[in-house]
Amino acid sequence: MAQLPLPPAAHPRDVLRGAQAAHAALPVCDHYSGVEPRMRKSLQLQADLMAEYGACVLDVTLDCEDGAPVGAEAEHAALVAELLQEASPEARVGVRVHPVDHPAFEVDVQCLLGQGRRLPAYAMVPKVESVACVERMVAACDAVGATDVPIHVLIESPAAVHRCFDIAAHLRVQSLSFGLMDFVSAHAGAIPASAMGVVGQFEHPLVLRAKLALASAAHAHGKVPSHCVVTEFRDLSALRHAALKARNELGYTRMWSIHPDQVRTVIEVFAPSEAEIDEATQVIAAAWRQQWAPIQVNGRLHDRASYRFYWQILERAHQTGRVLPAEVGVFFAPKTLEASSARKTCP
Repeated sequence: MAQLPLPPAAHPRDVLRGAQAAHAALPVCDHYSGVEPRMRKSLQLQADLMAEYGACVLDVTLDCEDGAPVGAEAEHAALVAELLQEASPEARVGVRVHPVDHPAFEVDVQCLLGQGRRLPAYAMVPKVESVACVERMVAACDAVGATDVPIHVLIESPAAVHRCFDIAAHLRVQSLSFGLMDFVSAHAGAIPASAMGVVGQFEHPLVLRAKLALASAAHAHGKVPSHCVVTEFRDLSALRHAALKARNELGYTRMWSIHPDQVRTVIEVFAPSEAEIDEATQVIAAAWRQQWAPIQVNGRLHDRASYRFYWQILERAHQTGRVLPAEVGVFFAPKTLEASSARKTCP
């Protein structure tokens, strides 16, 4: 099929608005590392995948919480700041700071967000219990001039799950992640250790309830829900099982990895299949030709509600480095994106 001409004033992102229109276009895999050799390897892996896929398909989060040796938090934050500056300009590199009530929190923020140098793509805050924790992080960022850095939050306790809708509603929050092991530990032995495993975490009712609440809160406010780690990092079949359940049954659109071997599996599982891309292309291209009026495709009626669904498939395909057919690939061309962005800023 011939490539569509550039849309005159009807880019899908401008037309297909709704609760999910605010979703940030984040890579589907968030890779964590906190020890210097592993952080350097993670950044190299990210660069290699960017060259292979032609897109930044992997976020790297440099960890100052669990990665920092006790008593050497300031030195570790300085190391992370150096690595952040060394990363390529196109790379998306985030940082995880200490919790807002930790003595090293202010040092982390000042070192990583307040030096007048390159800022991280986002700042992850662990052990967020309430909106007040988010507000403290925002105030700390603003105080050092990092007013545009998105906040990612880690939900790790029953109280945090209870408040996650309010947390997700905060304008600076871009993504919510579920902290499985801390969540289980917060129950004082009432949840067995098996619930931290790749099978048990999808079977225990309290864990499942928490995961569903987080995903629902995130989607309610157009934020990105990010699924927890799989600690059995050498068992890629277990990882695939977990990723498929997180994507297809629990509503997650992003997932953590803690080992380089996990990255490709996460990207593959969360990327749309060729059949999904083909169907989405057919619907979106036909809808564009009809200026987004209702249409029928293969005997099924479609309107803007279903258009939004298929557009999201194409956006996720683009985020995961999939090659898109020309008739919809035009929507992701730089000039098209710039024009769409410019229209959003016009009165």
